[in-house]
Amino acid sequence: MSQIVASGVAVEFGATTIFRDVGFTVGRGEKWGVVGRNGSGKTTLFNLVAGTLSPSRGTLTRPGGLRLTLLDQHRAWAPGTTAWEAAAAAFGGLVELELSLHAQADAMAHEEPTAQALARYDRDLERFARDGGYEMDARVDAVLHGLGFDPPAARTMPVDRLSGGEQGRVGLARQLAAPADVLLLDEPTNHLDLGTTRWLEEYLRGLEATVLVISHDRAFLEEVTDHILHFENGTATAYAGSYSHFVAQRAEARLSQERAYQQQRKVIAKEEDFIRRNIAGQKSSQAKGRRKRLGRLPRLSALPGDESVMSLALEPSQRGGNQVLVADHVRLAVGGRTLVEDFSAVLQRGDVVGLVGDNGTGKSTLLEAVAGKRPPDGGAVRPGPSIEVAYYRQDMAQVPMGKTLFDIVNDLRPTWDRGQVQGHLGRFGFSGQEAQRKADNLSGGERARVALAMLMLTRANLVLLDEPTNHLDVESVEALEDALGDFVGSVLLVSHDRALLRNLVTRVWALEDGRIADYPGTFEEWEAARAAAADAEARRRAEERMARDEQGRKAARARTAQEKEGRKEVRALRRAAEEAEAAVHRLEARVAGITAALADPELYAGDGAGVQKALALKGEQARLEGELAAAMERWMEAAEAVRR
Repeated sequence: MSQIVASGVAVEFGATTIFRDVGFTVGRGEKWGVVGRNGSGKTTLFNLVAGTLSPSRGTLTRPGGLRLTLLDQHRAWAPGTTAWEAAAAAFGGLVELELSLHAQADAMAHEEPTAQALARYDRDLERFARDGGYEMDARVDAVLHGLGFDPPAARTMPVDRLSGGEQGRVGLARQLAAPADVLLLDEPTNHLDLGTTRWLEEYLRGLEATVLVISHDRAFLEEVTDHILHFENGTATAYAGSYSHFVAQRAEARLSQERAYQQQRKVIAKEEDFIRRNIAGQKSSQAKGRRKRLGRLPRLSALPGDESVMSLALEPSQRGGNQVLVADHVRLAVGGRTLVEDFSAVLQRGDVVGLVGDNGTGKSTLLEAVAGKRPPDGGAVRPGPSIEVAYYRQDMAQVPMGKTLFDIVNDLRPTWDRGQVQGHLGRFGFSGQEAQRKADNLSGGERARVALAMLMLTRANLVLLDEPTNHLDVESVEALEDALGDFVGSVLLVSHDRALLRNLVTRVWALEDGRIADYPGTFEEWEAARAAAADAEARRRAEERMARDEQGRKAARARTAQEKEGRKEVRALRRAAEEAEAAVHRLEARVAGITAALADPELYAGDGAGVQKALALKGEQARLEGELAAAMERWMEAAEAVRR
C-alpha cells in the first residue's frame, strides 16, 4: 500500500527554484534515506510530506488519517517540564483521557450510571486502548533507555537543565515514542554516540512504521534504509536498495549519462561540420534538412559539476617531530566527577587516533586539555617539539559571531588581497556577495564549512576534531574524509560516523569508566575485537548461567529425593503409629474383658475352682496391663514423631 506519492513536484520561492520534477512512491513500512547537499531541498521535502508546505507545481498525496511525526528543531518546553514529560509529549491527549476515565469510573462507582455515561466510558476506554494508552509508559521508558537516559531519573530531571545535545536526544525520544505511521527524521544521529546509534538502527529496523530519514551518516544509512532519494542538480532521483547499492547505481548512471552525452556531442559535431561544408554547395538542401533535424534534437546535459562541494586541503607548515603528543598520567575532572584517570600515551607522527566512548564520558574534555584550553587536573599533556595544534570544536565556537565571512578569513590572513580571501571562501561554497554574510546568520552546515575553512588556514600538523561531520552533508563529509586521508600530519578524531572512522583511523583510544584503553589497530579491527570480547563475555555469562541452572537442578533433585525420603519416613511413622494405636485398642479390649469377668459374682460361686480361675485372670490382667502401658508409650512416641 502506498503511503506517500509525489508526481512532478516543484517548489519555488519567488524566482528561486528549490527543486523540480520530483517523483517517487513510498510504500508502507519502507525505510527511505534522503541525501543530497545542504540547501538542495531535503528539509523542504519533509515540510511537503508533513503538510506544512504546498508544492508550487505537481502533486504530493497521502491517505487521510495518516499519522506523521516531524521533529521540531526549535521547540521550547514549558518551565518545569521534565525530560520524561517532554519525551511523552505526544501522548498528552492520552494522559488527559486516562484522567477522564478515572473520573468517570469514580463517578459510576458512587451512583447508578446512565446509559449515556456507560456508552461514553466504553468509547473512551476503546480509544485509550486503540491509541496505545496501556503501552504508553513502557514505550517512553524503553526509548529513553535506548537513547542513554535513566527513565526513573528522567521523571524528575527538568529538561531545561540538560545540555543542548541531551535536549536533542529528548526531542528524538519524543518523536520515536509517539504513535505514528510515518516518521520524518532529520539528522537523528547528530547527538548520539556509537552505542545509541546502534540502538537506533535496531529500533528503526524493527519498526512497522514507514521511515524517511535525512542523514549524512553513511554507515547508519547502510544499516537502516532500503531506498534512497538523492537530491542533485535541482531535482531528486529515487533508488531502490541500500546506501551502497545507491552509490553503485548512481556511479553507473553517471557513467551512462556521460557516455551518452559524449556520443551526442560527436554526432552533433559531425552534423554541424557537414552543414558548414555543404550549406552553400550542391548538397545545400540536404544540409538545410540536417540543420532542421539538428535544431529539433533534444540536447543531453553534461554531468552536474562539483563546484558546490568544498575543496578542503590540510597542509602543515612544517613536518614536526615524530613524537607529536605525550600524555603522562593525565587526570581530568569536572564538578568533582573524575572523567579520565591515569591516562598515559604517546601520539606518533602520522597517527590518526579515533577517540571513542559514550556521551558524557569526557572525550571533548580531553580534546580541550590537548588543545591547551584547560589544564589537566593531574599529570601533564605535552605537545612535541615543532608541533602546532588546530582544534575544531563540536559547538563551532571558534567561528566569531558578528563578523562577515570575509573579515573572518581576512583576520587570519591579513596580507591577502580581496581576490585571495574570496577565492578561499569560494573553495567552501561561499561565492560573490556571500562573502559579506555574517556568521550569526549561517545555518549549522554553513558554520561547519566556515570552521573548516579556518582550520585549513592554521596549517597545523596536529588536528583535533570533535564531531566534525555533525552539520555536513554526505558530499562534504566525503571531502573532509579525502582531505584527512591526504593529510601528512596527525589527527585526534572524536566522531560517531563509523564510515569516517573505518576509512581513516589507524589507532583507537576507547574511553570507558574513566579509563582509556589504547588499541593499536584500525577502527574496524577494534570493532571486531570488541565484538569478539562481547561474544566471549556473553558465552561466559551463558556458561555461568547454565552452571547455575545445573546446580539449581541438582539441588532441586536433591530436595525432591529428600522430600521423597521424608514422605516415605512419614508414611512409615504413620503406619507405626497406627499399628501402635491398634495394639492399644486390642489390649484395652482384652483388659476390659478380664475386668468384666472378674466382676462377675458367679465366678466365685461353687467350689474353689472359681477362685483359682479368678487368680489366673488376675495374673493375665496384670500382664496385659503391663503390655498396654508399653503399647501406650509406643503409640505416644509414634504420634509425636509424625507431628514433628
